[in-house]
Amino acid sequence: MKINCAEILCVGTEILIGDIVNTNAAYISKRLAALGVNQYHQGVVGDNPQRLKIFLKEALDRADLVILTGGLGPTYDDLTKETVAEIMGKKMALHQESYERLKEFFVQRNIEMTENNVKQAYMPEECMVLQNDWGTAPGAIIENKEENKAAIILPGPPREMKPMFEKYVVPYIESLSDSVFTSKNVNIFGMGESKVESILIDLMQNSTNPTVAPYAADGEVRLRVTAKTAEKEEGEKLCSEMIEKLMQTEVGKYIYGVDTTVEEALVKKLTEKNKKIAVAESCTGGLVTGKITSVSGSSAVLDGSVVSYANEIKASLLNVEKNVLDTFGAVSEQCALQMADGVRKLMNADIGISITGIAGPTGGTPEKPVGTVYIAVSTEEGSECQMLTLRNNGREYVRNVSAKNVLHLAMNAF
Repeated sequence: MKINCAEILCVGTEILIGDIVNTNAAYISKRLAALGVNQYHQGVVGDNPQRLKIFLKEALDRADLVILTGGLGPTYDDLTKETVAEIMGKKMALHQESYERLKEFFVQRNIEMTENNVKQAYMPEECMVLQNDWGTAPGAIIENKEENKAAIILPGPPREMKPMFEKYVVPYIESLSDSVFTSKNVNIFGMGESKVESILIDLMQNSTNPTVAPYAADGEVRLRVTAKTAEKEEGEKLCSEMIEKLMQTEVGKYIYGVDTTVEEALVKKLTEKNKKIAVAESCTGGLVTGKITSVSGSSAVLDGSVVSYANEIKASLLNVEKNVLDTFGAVSEQCALQMADGVRKLMNADIGISITGIAGPTGGTPEKPVGTVYIAVSTEEGSECQMLTLRNNGREYVRNVSAKNVLHLAMNAF
C-alpha cells in the first residue's frame, strides 16, 4: 500500500451536537502533517450506521486511508467496527485474545462483565487488531490492498486514542513510506505572526527541504520546520541547520525554545540556574501557578504562590501599601510591582512575579478597559513592570495570554 492522502472521520452524536469538543481531529491532523501525509477533508457523523456508511464510502473514494475515532463501545449504538467491516467487505468474528484481555480487565477490577461487553471483542476478519492498554475497546487496521485502501478505527476517548495512535498508527504509516519526516516547532514570543512572516517570507518561499511554515497561537507564534529524508539523522541535521538560520534573523531574539512551551522553558531555565520563583496572582486566579506546576520537576523551583484576589489579601500577605491601592488601584503598575516584590520576600525566592488586571467581561472602565493587565517581576537586583493592552476576546483569552506573558517576562529576568 501507499498512502498519498488521508481523511479523519470522528463518530459520535455528542460531538455533532457540540456536547464535547472534537480534540481528536486536531490531534490526528497535527500528527498526519508531521508524518508527511496529506489531508484535504475531515468529518463528523452521529451514531447512525446508515449515515456513517455514506460518509465512509465518500471518504474512501477521496482518500487512501480513513482514520475513524469513536463508536467502539459496548452499547447498541456503537457500530463503527461493524459498519467499517461491511464497507470493507469483511465479516465480524470473535477475537480470542481481545476476549481474554476483556475478561481479565473486569476480573482485576472485581466488576461483573455483562454480555454486551463481549461485543467489544468482535473484530473484522483479517484485520490488524490494536490492543488497548488504556481501556477496554481495541482498535483495528483494515486493509484492501487491491484497491490501495485502508481504514483505521480507534476509541473515542482521547486518553485512549492518543497513546494508541502513537503506538500503532505512527509505525504503520511510517512502514508504508520510503521517506522519514522530521518536524521541529520553533517557539516565538513577543512578535506577531504577520511580522514574523514579513521578515522570513523569502526564506519560507525558497526553502523546500526543510520547509518552514508559521502558525499562530494565543499570544505567540510557532514555526514548524519539516524535513523529508531517507534517514532520521539526516532530517534532524537539516532541521537543526534551518533553526540556526532562523536564529540569525531578526526573529531570532524572540525565539524562546524548540518543541516546548513557555512554562516548560521557564522551569528548565530555573532548574539549570538553581533559582526559585514565587507567584502572586489576581485576575488569573492561579492559572500562572497551574501552568508552572503542570511541568514535571517544577517542585524544585516553586515553593508556593498567593492568589490575592481581594485587596485585603494583597495588603496583608503581599505588603501592598494601602496608599497604593487607594491612589492607583489594584490594576496598576505600582500594585503589580509591590505584589511581585512582596511574594518574593514572603516565599524567600530568587524571583517574584505578579499579575493583576481586568479579565472581563465586566469590570472595565474607559481608563482601564477589559484587557488591561499589569505584569511584574522582582529580583534582588531590581524590578520591572509591563502593561498589557489585550484584545477583549473573552475572559479566558485575556487570562491565558496574560499568564504566558508573565512567564515569558520571568524568563528574561535572570
